[in-house]
Amino acid sequence: MRTLTLAALVLLCTGCTLHPTEVQKTPVRPDQAVVFDIDGTLTPRPRSIFTPREDAATAVRRFADQGYKIIYLSARVRSLQSGIPEWLAEHGFPEGSIHVPQSHADSADHAAFKTRILQRYQQNGWHFVAAYGDSSTDFEAYAAVGIDKSRVYALQRAGQSTCQPGPWRECLASWTEHLASLATPDMVSQ
Repeated sequence: MRTLTLAALVLLCTGCTLHPTEVQKTPVRPDQAVVFDIDGTLTPRPRSIFTPREDAATAVRRFADQGYKIIYLSARVRSLQSGIPEWLAEHGFPEGSIHVPQSHADSADHAAFKTRILQRYQQNGWHFVAAYGDSSTDFEAYAAVGIDKSRVYALQRAGQSTCQPGPWRECLASWTEHLASLATPDMVSQ
């Protein structure tokens, strides 16, 4: 009887043990971030908010997988903002911080809104290694916070033959063409 009781206790106790906890690695790039506009950059054009561009999620994920913080910065109107997190997840985009206008003033001046958000990141010690956009207001905000144009990439809107004007390194017709340059361990020239 004593052996049976002891065996039962052993079985009960082994079911109560905790499984080992994974020890997380420190962030590879703890103070480096990449900024992405959403509408017209991750989508084919500003008003195509339900369709992702081909390979956009793959490109963003490559940065996330290398340890960069992902910042999504969109001037989307307030009435269409609530579905952004679900849309990003549904289409395979990695988690990141999402910033959208919170006031009429933010909505009235997209460049000022984006500049203000990016300045807050800088004040908290973040460094931007790359920025992607499709709009002159994106490029204006990136320049206002000192992101060198060699780290800014413009995306052509669907149906357009050129990118919006502004200080940028390269005008990309698609994310697919940019993937090859994102395949190296140090994807963005430092």
